[in-house]
Amino acid sequence: MKNIELLRFITAGSVDDGKSTLIGRLLHDSKSIFEDQLSAIENTTKKRGLSGVDLSLLTDGLQAEREQGITIDVAYRYFATPKRKFIIADTPGHEQYTRNMVTGASTANLAIILIDARRGVLTQTRRHAYLANLVGIPHLVVAVNKMDLVGYSRETFESIVKEFEGFASGLDIKSIIPIPISALAGDNVVERGQNMPWYKGETLMGVLENIEIDHDINLEDFRFPVQWICRPQTGEWHDFRGYMGRIESGSIRVGDEITVLPSGKTSKIREIATYDGPLLEAMAPQSVTLRLEDELDISRGDMIVKSDNLPKLSKEFDAMLCWLSEEPLEMGKRYLIKHATKTAKILLNRIDYQVNVNTLEKEEGLDSLAMNDIAKIGFRVQQPLASDSYRHNRSTGSFIVIDEVTNNTVAAGMMI
Repeated sequence: MKNIELLRFITAGSVDDGKSTLIGRLLHDSKSIFEDQLSAIENTTKKRGLSGVDLSLLTDGLQAEREQGITIDVAYRYFATPKRKFIIADTPGHEQYTRNMVTGASTANLAIILIDARRGVLTQTRRHAYLANLVGIPHLVVAVNKMDLVGYSRETFESIVKEFEGFASGLDIKSIIPIPISALAGDNVVERGQNMPWYKGETLMGVLENIEIDHDINLEDFRFPVQWICRPQTGEWHDFRGYMGRIESGSIRVGDEITVLPSGKTSKIREIATYDGPLLEAMAPQSVTLRLEDELDISRGDMIVKSDNLPKLSKEFDAMLCWLSEEPLEMGKRYLIKHATKTAKILLNRIDYQVNVNTLEKEEGLDSLAMNDIAKIGFRVQQPLASDSYRHNRSTGSFIVIDEVTNNTVAAGMMI
């Protein structure tokens, strides 16, 4: 059976741009709604005195959200077509939920930035584009929604796209795909519709199904954070010693020379073991057990890499940090860093500047961060970390910060 590729994407936009309706339309028109779900939504729509079907009810999962008419948390939805499987994160539009969007966007291959055709590019639009760029989302779809409310005007669409692309020229986004849509009427979402014959590009579903995402995984740099040491010490397995984990990037072959970090000890790959039997070669994102030619002292949190392709090994780093906690950052307080499979003590000792995510201006001279703040910081780790820049390798360039006392996750960071 063919392994169907998975695409993770987020929707983002300002309040009432139609994110929930858009996702409802995608699910409805791709036949991904159960009959009882559709019946319940139709009944709820009638109770509210509305005509048709309010598709936003599919994704506004919390009763409080429905009553307020806004989405306040990240709502994940799953669906599939014959070409691909999808995970959607419907992220909040409000500025105070920046942390939710950063969380939802951190693993996405693509972001859909919704723009209300009547209102054009707003502060929130620029903020979401910046955040998508910050977390390294390679593909951006600019969906100009509610085209039905501006008479399906080509001039309005092109004017909005021109303004957005002018702003985005200062960001590092691989591809920007503009699409005029009406989530309410369904134009250019799954089906093309009859109202915008001047638009010759793909529908939104066409983009989601066909955009190439293979190259979004770093296949060059072999990085294998060790999760578990396997030593059965029973029967025929008495002498077995393997290192279990997931290949976060790159590939490895039997016979390749490797280096273990942070110790710097070297060896060669003797065997690549899986539940389905041994392999000659494995690549990201496979989970495997590696056996080496030599017996080395390796622990959870160590990283196995190819000897001719080493990451940065250091105790001091610069990073972009998104503060997630209601408790503000305390300079000089010791926190824990969780990087790949390694946990160590960390000292956040410098704030270079905070970014205003609405204007992109940089504010200097700060000694603390509040919830949803994003800043460039410097930190020191008790034990050296093997890492890459986030732009180069998401897996080894990202980390979370944990409060040592409460064990709560207080920040998410991206290595520079």
